[in-house]
Amino acid sequence: MSSHLIELNSGESIPAIGLGTWQSKPHEVARAVAIALGKGYRHIDCAWAYGNEKEVGEGLRASGVSRSEVFITSKLWGTYHRRVEECLNETLANLGTDYLDLYLIHWPVPMNPNGNDPMIPKRPDGSRDLDESWDIRDTWKGMEEVLKKGKVKSIGLSNCSEMMVEKILATANVIPAANQLELHLYNPQHRLVAYLKSKGIVPQAYSPLGSTNSPLLQDEVATEIAKRHELKTSDVLLGYLLRKDIVILPKSTNPARIEANLIGALEAYKRLTAEDMAVLDNVAANGKQKRFIMPPWGIDLGFENWG
Repeated sequence: MSSHLIELNSGESIPAIGLGTWQSKPHEVARAVAIALGKGYRHIDCAWAYGNEKEVGEGLRASGVSRSEVFITSKLWGTYHRRVEECLNETLANLGTDYLDLYLIHWPVPMNPNGNDPMIPKRPDGSRDLDESWDIRDTWKGMEEVLKKGKVKSIGLSNCSEMMVEKILATANVIPAANQLELHLYNPQHRLVAYLKSKGIVPQAYSPLGSTNSPLLQDEVATEIAKRHELKTSDVLLGYLLRKDIVILPKSTNPARIEANLIGALEAYKRLTAEDMAVLDNVAANGKQKRFIMPPWGIDLGFENWG
């Protein structure tokens, strides 16, 4: 089913539709992963910070699909920027695998590894306890090291603006294979996506349907196009990104939705016209620009439309 592949600059191919696992509860995610793989997904997107990688591993094993057939992504958390391999080893142990297909820097924000919390260390004033003496370019060196060791097949970024990518590229030996971003109808980031493609970096969309109780599913423009093509609005939202060669990572633990997201995205990919795409491209600019994910990092990440 999900044989729609996009080639990465590492020479590997990534299935363009993956199952997102952010905010999936531990007792639900194992079943969701097993169901997704049973329905034809071959790409699972994880992260150390999601706290559910053990259960993702259980779902992988329960599915009966061999490890070599599944593309697994995970992400380095901010308190581990000085200890890339240590974070990766924890992820591999939790998943029960000896390699990842893609490893990403979750946010380009190093945090105090010895702070008062392993996830989000805070300063006395309540702000994020950032590791200001650490350079993100050194984190990338650590990523290149685990790539050399064969523990990951490709390395990339997440939540990185053009400013941040440029900083990393200045000293990188390996060009990032991907950049996972909040990309959807209301936050298309056209300029950033074009920039990434010019550098050979594949854009990936997390929250492609927006977030919980997302207004995107009620969007009049997307809904009208969906009706015309006998599709659901969610199909159009996913197919829109897929047509732009953006990897999509819809998250669900509902078996019917998991299957519908896969089938619907592929159907919309086939049916959407160039005119539809042009109309959808203008939705955000016509007054609907909105981000849903903006953690209070306390530093400028270099994004447009932040805040």
